[in-house]
Amino acid sequence: MADVAERRASWTGRYPELGTGLVSYEDSISPEFAELEREAIFRRAWLNVGRVEQLPRRGSFFTKELAVARTSVIVTRDLDGQVRAFHNVCRHRGNKLVWDKTPRDQTSGFCRQFMCKYHGWRYGLDGQLNFVLQEEEFSGFSKADFPLVAVNCEVWEGFIFVNLAREPGQSLLEFLGPMVRGLEGYPFHLVTERYAFRADILSNWKIFLDAFQEYYHASVLHSQQQVPALRTFETGFKVPHFQVSGPHRLLSTGGWKGVPRHLTPPDQMYPIESATRAGLMGPWQRPDIPELDPARLPAGINPGNLDPWSISNFQIFPNFVILVYERGWYLTYHYWPTSHNTHVWEMSFYFPPARNASERIRHEVTAVVSKEAGLQDAGTLDGTQMGLESRVLSEYPLSDQEITVRHLHKVVGEWVQSYLRGGQAARA
Repeated sequence: MADVAERRASWTGRYPELGTGLVSYEDSISPEFAELEREAIFRRAWLNVGRVEQLPRRGSFFTKELAVARTSVIVTRDLDGQVRAFHNVCRHRGNKLVWDKTPRDQTSGFCRQFMCKYHGWRYGLDGQLNFVLQEEEFSGFSKADFPLVAVNCEVWEGFIFVNLAREPGQSLLEFLGPMVRGLEGYPFHLVTERYAFRADILSNWKIFLDAFQEYYHASVLHSQQQVPALRTFETGFKVPHFQVSGPHRLLSTGGWKGVPRHLTPPDQMYPIESATRAGLMGPWQRPDIPELDPARLPAGINPGNLDPWSISNFQIFPNFVILVYERGWYLTYHYWPTSHNTHVWEMSFYFPPARNASERIRHEVTAVVSKEAGLQDAGTLDGTQMGLESRVLSEYPLSDQEITVRHLHKVVGEWVQSYLRGGQAARA
């Protein structure tokens, strides 16, 4: 009976520090607050900028535009195999160092050194200045004094993170904390076939992030992608497991009771899903890869021990999300602010490399159907932003199924207040 009572207890009640009162969304409509976030969060937190598969060999590099921090970074694997990051700025006259067609475009490739397009200064993959055109013309000059400006860079489970602070308040592992590190041991290195989408969104970054950290809306907005039992507006859908830890959040959902894992209920499907045997939840048949068997996955992926289990959604502060699926694949979201009411949304799907055309088609169908669900959320966001910016209301009620929404806005406020007090970034 105690277990039953615990399951019935409110999730918000398990985290009394979050409170139950109305929540202000001023943090999503104020230009002044967005400027504070830039300094308090995005120039202090660890930010995921890519994966090691983007640096397949020595000399690989890619650039990442971080408009929210008003900078660009170069991420490279040097000739010793070490992953490094640098501000994408030449030490001579401040020109952007690495770019392709236009300075605002991201680029990637292979090289042995970086050369400025303006005056030809050259830098090694370790950031050291190697060549200066007409060096004799510079008075009292030493190349050793002008390396590229390094960016703190650490790799965790193949994910590349940077921190733009001169001295981060925490190491990456300290920042991630035990809940997120529950992902350690997942075979990300075996799930490398990637499909990526990018969109410019007319809302504050937190508004879209809110949409992907609660499923209270699923039975309404995504009704045609749900089984009939979840299409009724009267019953809705409830997430069976929530968890918060430091600045991060986790929610896990159940699967289909009594249905073999290689099948999907036929009344859920679009015609393309039945034709290809793949859909929103992924290919119907899990890959024949022992490391992806749910029974062998790290316990931290399904900390609620749901049976059946379907998805675990790791919300890594501030703007990075990893969703791990029981069917042997995962996806990521990134939300990059570009102003107080716009941001860039990035969505990437990762599957084990397809062994034949049928598997490739299933991966593509999964990506397209899942992208459609994301775009259904995106289609509401400018309306949400407009409604909030009207300031007709200043505070809003949140349900127990929106505990993660409540948590995000609380954490954002705490980081900003810590910055205003002159302290380090809020600690996990």
